Amino acid sequence: MTTFGPLLDVRPLLPRERRALLDLLGSLDPPDWRRATACPGWTVHDVVAHVVNDYVRRLAISRDGHESPEFDDGETLPEYIARINEEFVRAARQCSPRVLVDLLAHLGPELDALWATRDLDAPADLDVSWAATDRPSPAWLDLAREYTEFWVHQQQVRDAVSRPGADEPELFGPVIDAFLRALPSALRVENRPEGTVVRFDVRGEAGGTWHAVREGGRWLVDPGEPPDEPAARVAMDQDTLWRLATRGVSVENARRRSEMHGDRTLTDAATTLLAIVR
Repeated sequence: MTTFGPLLDVRPLLPRERRALLDLLGSLDPPDWRRATACPGWTVHDVVAHVVNDYVRRLAISRDGHESPEFDDGETLPEYIARINEEFVRAARQCSPRVLVDLLAHLGPELDALWATRDLDAPADLDVSWAATDRPSPAWLDLAREYTEFWVHQQQVRDAVSRPGADEPELFGPVIDAFLRALPSALRVENRPEGTVVRFDVRGEAGGTWHAVREGGRWLVDPGEPPDEPAARVAMDQDTLWRLATRGVSVENARRRSEMHGDRTLTDAATTLLAIVR
C-alpha cells in the first residue's frame, strides 16, 4: 500500500464529463442561468464561469508555466483560493452564457491534449492538500482532483435546474474513488497500533469498499476489502459521500444518514472526510 493508494487514471473520462456538461448547458433557458446554486452567492452562470476559470488556470500553470497571483499579506490558502475564484467569477459576469460555453468547448480539448502527455507517476504540478500535506502528490492524483472538481460543479448546476445526470457508475465511480483518497487525512490525528484497520463502504452502483490501515506511523488507503477485521466501519450511500466530501451536507447530517460501528473516535474521524480546500 502507498500513501495515496493505487493509480487512478481519469483522463479518458474528462471529455465524457465535459460532453455531458455541454449538453446540459445547451438545454438551459435564460432563467436557468440565473438560478441559485449550492455555492453561496453564485448562480448557475457563476458556477460555469468558475469551471472556465479552472480550465484557464490549469492551462496557464501546467502548459505555459505561468505564475499564479501572489498571496496577500497574511492570507491563508483557503482565503487565497476563495479570493481569486471570486475575482474571476465577478469579471466573467460580463460574458454571455454562449461565450462561456464556447470557452469550455474550445479550452477543454486543449486540456485533454496537455494531460495526454503527462507521466502520471511524476510529481504533480499542484499538490492535493486534502489528501496529504506532508507528502508530494503524484500527477495522477492532481488530475483526479481536477476531474472531481468538474464533476461536482456539473452536479451543482444539475441540482439548481433539477436535471439529474452524469451519475452513471463510469463517471461517478472515479469521483468516489478519488474522494476516498482523503481518508488518511481525515484519520491523521488518530494514533493507533500498527495494523489497525478502518473500513469505509459506499453504497450504490458507483460505490464500493475502501479501507485505511495504520502502517509505518501513518494511515494508508486502498480500495477493496480490508485484510483484517476492522476496528471501525462506516457505511454511507454514494450521494451522501460526495456531498460530505465537498460539504454539500454537514458532517452531522452525513453521520445521521450512515451506519457506524466499532471505535467511535475512528468513525467520527472518518466521517470528517473532506476533499476540497476549506
